[in-house]
Amino acid sequence: MKKLWMLIGAVLVLGVAGCNTVAGVGKDTQAAGSAIENAAKK
Repeated sequence: MKKLWMLIGAVLVLGVAGCNTVAGVGKDTQAAGSAIENAAKK
């Protein structure tokens, strides 16, 4: 039973870390898109 809880905890931690990573990539992509858009307007 203890191993099951450790496995569940590990999956939750990795899931949260994965979400943060995806969110970071989204922000970087958005920033790059904004820079390209601003350059195109000039």
